[in-house]
Amino acid sequence: MTNRPTRTHSTQARRIPTVSPKSVQSGRQPDWLAGGDRHALAVERIHAAAAELIARNGMAGLNIDHVAAHAGCSRATVYRYVGGKSALREAVLTAATNRIAATIQRSVATLTGPDRIARAILAALDAVRADPVAVAFLAATTPQEVGTYLAGNPRLADTATALTATTDDPATGQWIVRVVLSLLFWPASDPTSERTLVDRFVVPAFTP
Repeated sequence: MTNRPTRTHSTQARRIPTVSPKSVQSGRQPDWLAGGDRHALAVERIHAAAAELIARNGMAGLNIDHVAAHAGCSRATVYRYVGGKSALREAVLTAATNRIAATIQRSVATLTGPDRIARAILAALDAVRADPVAVAFLAATTPQEVGTYLAGNPRLADTATALTATTDDPATGQWIVRVVLSLLFWPASDPTSERTLVDRFVVPAFTP
């Protein structure tokens, strides 16, 4: 049986402002897009609402009506600003991927060579396990989705190549992504064991 990553709590999931009881009682509906560029605010708040619901209920529970209610808008507004369920899901996953990549980049910024490769892989494991959207996706994903969104995603492979500062061979990035996925779905007993596996069997592949 496949081991699914355990869902964890994180401060990364943003809270969406709610309507105050006083406003409801008075019959006044506050402007949910007050205070900035309306289109940008709408997209940001809808995406944040979707991310919070995915982290709470899992990817399979993503529902446009629930997202609209959580963001404080109508179903039509969600479609107008971000599109349907597929587009919303893609946007939330892309945002999670960008967060994770930024975390890894900070972790490896001063490293080079084998140390950078090992640290990038281990930092990726930590970042994915700490991100509520990533955890929710992996917990409910199918093999087909793993292939489409992760293992076979050329953008993810390119990111892995850049973060590890390895060659420009696309196969290198794809292989690194698969190494990370294997440890996410079948983790070692503890972080020290994972570091040992990476040092012994992954880093030597890049050592002359």
